[in-house]
Amino acid sequence: MQHKMKTKIFLNGRFIFQEEARPPIFTPGFLYGWGLFETMRSYKKHIVYFGRHLARIKKSCGLINIAFPYPLERLKEIIQETIKINGFPDASVRLTLWKAKKGTDTLVIVKKYRPYPTKKYKKGFRACISRLKQNENSFLAHLKTSSYLFYQLAYLEAKNKELDEAIILNNRGYITEGSRTNIFLIKDRELFTPALECGCLDGITRQVVWDLAKKYRIPVSTGNFTLSDLYAADEAFFTNSLIGIMPLTYLERNPITRGSVGKITKFFMQKYSFLLRNGT
Repeated sequence: MQHKMKTKIFLNGRFIFQEEARPPIFTPGFLYGWGLFETMRSYKKHIVYFGRHLARIKKSCGLINIAFPYPLERLKEIIQETIKINGFPDASVRLTLWKAKKGTDTLVIVKKYRPYPTKKYKKGFRACISRLKQNENSFLAHLKTSSYLFYQLAYLEAKNKELDEAIILNNRGYITEGSRTNIFLIKDRELFTPALECGCLDGITRQVVWDLAKKYRIPVSTGNFTLSDLYAADEAFFTNSLIGIMPLTYLERNPITRGSVGKITKFFMQKYSFLLRNGT
C-alpha cells in the first residue's frame, strides 16, 4: 500500500511535519496579525523572482518594526531546503514572518503547485466589483501583511457569485487591484495599470509585466482609472506570482473584448511563460 508523503515545514529553526506545528499563540504576530508574508512560485525547483520577493519582505519588515530574522542568503537556503525536503518539482511557497515577544517567528510552507486548467487561461477570469473599499491613504495597503481579512472577504464576494476574482475600488472610486491580483487595462495598444497611490500592492508580476512592456516598446503608464475605463478597455488581465498572467474577459455578465482573450494579453502571457521556462 502506498502511503501519502507527509509535508514538512520550517518553523523557527526546525524542519518538522506540518501536523507537529505548535505556533506560538501569545505573540503580537498571532494576536494582532502583526506579520508579513510572500507567496512564491517554484518552477522546476527554481523560485521565480526569488530576489525580488525577499527584498520586498525585508523592506516591509523595516516599515512595521519586525526584525528580519536571517541574513538573506541564509533565508534563501532555508526556503530551498524546505522545497528539497518535500520533493515537489513545481511548488507554491509561502514565507511568513511575524512579530514574536522577542525577535521574529519564521514559517516556510511548501505545497504542490496546482495551476488553473489551461482552458481557464483560454477563457479568462470572470470578476465582480467588491463592495469593500481600499483606504488609499494607508501605507499598509502597499504591504503584504498577515492581516488579510479585507482581501479574503472581497474574494469571498466573488466566490459566492461563482466568479473568479473581485476588483477593489478605493475611497475615491478608482480601481485599485483584485483581491489577490494586480490589474492591467489595454486601450489602443497601450497598457495601463493603477498607480501605487491608488492603494495597490506593487506586485512582483506587475513589475515583470512593466519590464516586458518597456522591453518590447509597448507604451505603459500608471494612473487613476474608473470602472468606465475598464468597461471601455479593449483588453484586461490580472497578475500574481502563482497565477502568472490571467485574462479578464467578463465583469459579471458584461464581456470585455467580446468575452475573448485579446492579442496583446496573449503576447504578454507568451513572454511571461518564456521567462518562467528559461529562468528569471
